[in-house]
Amino acid sequence: MLKPFSLYVGLRYTGARARNGFISVITLISALGLMLGVAVLITVLSVMNGFDRELQTRILGMVTHVSVTGREPVADWESLAAVANRHDEVLAAAPFRQMEGMLSHQGQVAGVIATGILPEAERQVSIIGDFIDSGDLDSLQSGEFNVVIGYGLARRLNAALGDKVTLVLPEATLSPAGVMPRFRRFTVTGIFRVRAEVDGMLAYIHVDDAARLARAPGTAEGIRLRLKDLFEAPYIGWQLERELGPDYHSSDWTRSHGSLFQAIRMEKTMMTLLLSFIVAVAAFNIISSQVMLVTEKRGNIAVMRTLGATPGMIMRVFMVQGTLIGFAGTAAGTALGVLLSTNISAIARWLEDTFNAQMFDAYFVNYLPSELQWGDVTTIVSIALAISFSATLYPSWRASRVLPAEALRYE
Repeated sequence: MLKPFSLYVGLRYTGARARNGFISVITLISALGLMLGVAVLITVLSVMNGFDRELQTRILGMVTHVSVTGREPVADWESLAAVANRHDEVLAAAPFRQMEGMLSHQGQVAGVIATGILPEAERQVSIIGDFIDSGDLDSLQSGEFNVVIGYGLARRLNAALGDKVTLVLPEATLSPAGVMPRFRRFTVTGIFRVRAEVDGMLAYIHVDDAARLARAPGTAEGIRLRLKDLFEAPYIGWQLERELGPDYHSSDWTRSHGSLFQAIRMEKTMMTLLLSFIVAVAAFNIISSQVMLVTEKRGNIAVMRTLGATPGMIMRVFMVQGTLIGFAGTAAGTALGVLLSTNISAIARWLEDTFNAQMFDAYFVNYLPSELQWGDVTTIVSIALAISFSATLYPSWRASRVLPAEALRYE
């Protein structure tokens, strides 16, 4: 516990002007360095949280959280969905059939993953309906053989609404002319744009049309599930496999995109560790300024010792000083970091407009996302205060070791 004497003297020393102006400059630089370090940490982690949120929303919004497929075509997908919906974590289920092939248009060819969906049910399990750039997802009607393709795929094929494209499947069909690949012409009735890699590889058709191409009319490959907590996907998939038996198999997003999010989390951890060195550098400045202050105040320390101050009281006086410097820098840095984090998107947009520069065209978002998480702020503030407090220990210990007789000898 701080004694009133130590607190009073520490506050008085902190507010007093040092005889050596250089020490005051170093003290100010220490507080500013700590402020910038905390502000940069909060801002960078908020931006990384923003990108993480956009990845989850855009990529995992298009990718299946959990899929359940049968060894044989599923004729009654509603019954399968009813079993899945018994779990509280499951929000919605939709039938699907997926096949790989090629799309061709006017001599241009591109690989594609064609997914058969039921439009009204698909809206419940993915965000595709929110990112239709032109056309309509509801244009996918059974027997019409319409297709909704990604923006990147449309550009590669030079295809637009109303154009005819040919879906070529790798399965061969025996005909009088010999072995021919299976193909079917579709009409482009929609183009979606998520600004992610899926724009250049996905196409959607009606699930009944996909079943006809697979020569299993009236069936689906399985169901896709949307969960409340996507990180529960492996557990939910395992539970469904146990309930449905060996004729069904589950897969989840962690098998296809799990490494991406693990890399983001690792990058965030490493970024926090590296940027913490900025705070550590500021802490070294606190040490140097406090050591110089102890040297300057040796006479004052000796007088207090002769008046009855103990080494512990002297040590606490200088700990109060250093801690106040750290607290001031951390508080200012927190305020600046929160301000930047909540306005960084607007600042980046202003810079783009002012300098006519498109800084984010190469990314899957066209703006700088940011998400301030108070848990990160609390962690950063705790680290900064702990480092700044630790920086006061050595100078305070040196101050407590000052001998009155030696200090006053030349006064």
